[in-house]
Amino acid sequence: MWENELTRREVLTAAGVTVALPLAGLAADSDTAKVPFPKDGAEALLRLKEGNARFADSKTRHAHESANWRKQLVSTQKPFATILGCSDSRVPVELIFDQGFGDLFVIRVAGNVIAPDVVGSLGYAIEHLETPLVLVVGHRGCGAVTAAVQAMDGKLDPLPGVNALVELITPGLPKPKPDLSIEERIDSAVEANVQWSMKQLAKLPGAKKVLEFGQVTLAGAVYDLATGRVRFL
Repeated sequence: MWENELTRREVLTAAGVTVALPLAGLAADSDTAKVPFPKDGAEALLRLKEGNARFADSKTRHAHESANWRKQLVSTQKPFATILGCSDSRVPVELIFDQGFGDLFVIRVAGNVIAPDVVGSLGYAIEHLETPLVLVVGHRGCGAVTAAVQAMDGKLDPLPGVNALVELITPGLPKPKPDLSIEERIDSAVEANVQWSMKQLAKLPGAKKVLEFGQVTLAGAVYDLATGRVRFL
């Protein structure tokens, strides 16, 4: 539910901060002049898939990084996708999707969890920036998910800050299977945690409405640290 966003905007306005409304689109720089803004979530998702393929194949083009492009973003922004990813330093979202300044609205929090402040940021992206795609990205070897798995096994006594993350992750994890190795369990838990975040997001009244009307596409993915490839769920 995005009820906090109206209050946020009123507070910003009262403080004298200009909240720029999104424009229909930004003029493209020379290296991407033929790439139009995605018409829907499916096109936005395809663009991310293509970008990740370039990244994994070491064929990145590093578009939308020029000084001219950055100047166009001073007063407004029009990202084509919102990404909820993990804070892990090995998963820089713009890089793994080969995107530049202003292309993505990125929310990063350990374990890509749905916390109260995350909900507010997602609401801002959907209501005010009108991104047609929301993608939840987990990654193999996630420390927060690993901590949750260890806590379920009674092998971890996390610090208060970590415990708060574990409590958000654990409800979405599958029950332990004795026939799986710890690595397999963590891989399974990482994917389950992405699905759990998506499920929680889809249940929020504001998100539910835009999803039902097809205004926003919700998707999930898992990034492989070793290969650089993103597996879309």
